[in-house]
Amino acid sequence: MAQMTERKQYSRFTPAQRFEHIVLLVSFTGLALTGLPQKFSAEAWAQSMITALGGIESVRIIHRFLATLLMAEAIYHGGVITYKLFVLGQRATMIPTLRDLWDLRDWILFNLGLKAEHPHLPRFNFGEKAEYLAVVWGTLVMVLTGFMLWNPIATTRFLPGEAIPSARAAHGGEALLAVLAIVIWHMYNVHLKRFNRSMFTGKISREAMEEEHAEELEAIEEGRKPVVFPQEVVVKNRLYFWPFALVISTFLVAGLIWFITFEQTAITTVPRQDVVVYAPQVTPASADPAVGAALWPTIRCARCHGDDASGGSGVPALRGLTMNFDDFYQIVRSGRDQMPAIGREEIPDGYLLHLWAWLQSLQPKS
Repeated sequence: MAQMTERKQYSRFTPAQRFEHIVLLVSFTGLALTGLPQKFSAEAWAQSMITALGGIESVRIIHRFLATLLMAEAIYHGGVITYKLFVLGQRATMIPTLRDLWDLRDWILFNLGLKAEHPHLPRFNFGEKAEYLAVVWGTLVMVLTGFMLWNPIATTRFLPGEAIPSARAAHGGEALLAVLAIVIWHMYNVHLKRFNRSMFTGKISREAMEEEHAEELEAIEEGRKPVVFPQEVVVKNRLYFWPFALVISTFLVAGLIWFITFEQTAITTVPRQDVVVYAPQVTPASADPAVGAALWPTIRCARCHGDDASGGSGVPALRGLTMNFDDFYQIVRSGRDQMPAIGREEIPDGYLLHLWAWLQSLQPKS
């Protein structure tokens, strides 16, 4: 008898819900596999992944396709939720309440051995609600920052240029946080602690129900059904819902198309060109101190020599520089004493010319 109880299965997810999960699983995994190598592109493992996926152009195209798939799924999911709430009259069971705080407290006490009974959790417990809201919040952040990165020219018409690297940092940070949450929290709870097949089969075991959804299990076995609208109300609500849903869906799909076609941005890359900036035709006479003044705060030289090039703490002042450009160039490129060598990839030759002119134009501090 106990074995029969153990094997008993309960319906958990519908085919439509399982399909949504598959779409989310595919899009999220693909976005992680194509996004993280771009975030850490300087690392050897990232470069190997990019090569294995067909190069950076292929990685970017796949990433954008999967981002579009994720946004389409978000639109569909919003429609499903709206239908359930306003047509069928189902409760919003994924919204956290104060009860979830008490369940979390009791769950912690139980796991610490300070409470004898495991809390009787509802259909969606506090952990599942937290994961769901994290997906919602993460998707909103990724869509907003993704739009800025997908359409940088349009973005900088309304926001300062710093918004693009800020969006890139937020986009990559949220992606890394999401991947860590899936690997650490979701994988453990769903695949390691007990392999929960319900999102693939639609069924959940009685053992899992007792531990994770005991309150729902009691309601099922007592024959209690969730309160929903009567059938005649559902039929009436559908008449209002579908025209509204058609208009909103058309608007959202049009917005998605606008999102991905709003601006033509580069996907194809070209090999880095080894251009010699400092050449005989670039003479000291063409140096511009004003350009050098603008460049100085952007290079690491200012960290040691000071914001105004006045030096300090054993670092020489560079104000009123008297050496010629050739000597200045050799010192920067080769290094001297405590000063490291700085290559062209960090400060191009032409930049050095303007910096040299600016340092010469400064009055030495007395």
